[in-house]
Amino acid sequence: MNDCPCGSGDTYAQCCEPITDGSRPAETAEELMRARYTAYTKAATDFLLDTTHPDHRKGYDHTGTQEWAEKSEWLGMEIVTTSQGGSGDTTGEVEFIAQFREMGILQTHHELGHFKREEGAWYFTHGDMVQPKPAVSAKVGRNEPCPCGSGLKFKKCCGK
Repeated sequence: MNDCPCGSGDTYAQCCEPITDGSRPAETAEELMRARYTAYTKAATDFLLDTTHPDHRKGYDHTGTQEWAEKSEWLGMEIVTTSQGGSGDTTGEVEFIAQFREMGILQTHHELGHFKREEGAWYFTHGDMVQPKPAVSAKVGRNEPCPCGSGLKFKKCCGK
């Protein structure tokens, strides 16, 4: 089975291929996000440029994007949340986490993508990096195991 790289669980032919090859437009912002991730995995950078809103194309490095897409090993994408971006909306947001390996180094890209629909077509406008949330933990007692995982008591490790 030829699973779609976007992680939807459908086959590529049923999911992103009709969107990336231009057979049909994305119906939602999330569909476009999934198709854009898939385009990176296939190094289909013309699709990436075409689905970037014209007002946001300044500075787009087509050659650099193509080389990066080809040289990276794409490991998967998870949609975290979506806000608006439905078939009746004109704007939408999709938060996602993509993992890839670049030059042998595992990378995680966590972004909130912003989308706009004009004349029936969805476009990516820009993305904001999502910063990791700080870990919240209960207070650690001096004689409890150190939360860093060293195996030492807190007072002998990070609690010095």
